[in-house]
Amino acid sequence: MNIDAEIRMKEFIKVMKALSDPNRVKIVKMLQFKKMCVCELREALQIAQPSVSKHLKVLEDACLVESQKDGLWVEYFLSDGSCSPYAASLLGNLKHWLKDEKDIISLVKKIPFIRREEVCCR
Repeated sequence: MNIDAEIRMKEFIKVMKALSDPNRVKIVKMLQFKKMCVCELREALQIAQPSVSKHLKVLEDACLVESQKDGLWVEYFLSDGSCSPYAASLLGNLKHWLKDEKDIISLVKKIPFIRREEVCCR
């Protein structure tokens, strides 16, 4: 295997591993609807804040998610996939996949009622 092929393989595996965890897939699905901070994601998923942060780091490393500072918060949003053709392809497909999944439907319904001003101050 040449160097370019090896790099492409590692990039592909990184994206696939990032999407191999149900909570990371749920994060991606929620971010399809709006930018969210760690506290909002924690509230929706009902998991510990450090776990959410670790999941976001894995998603960022795989070029699936990006972040930007907005006042007091760091907002996470879906990447445009420009840094990885694998991320771009999977993000495009994920928009159509799993939308009828019970857990995804439940999470998406929660999103409008999660207010960062309330959940981040707990």
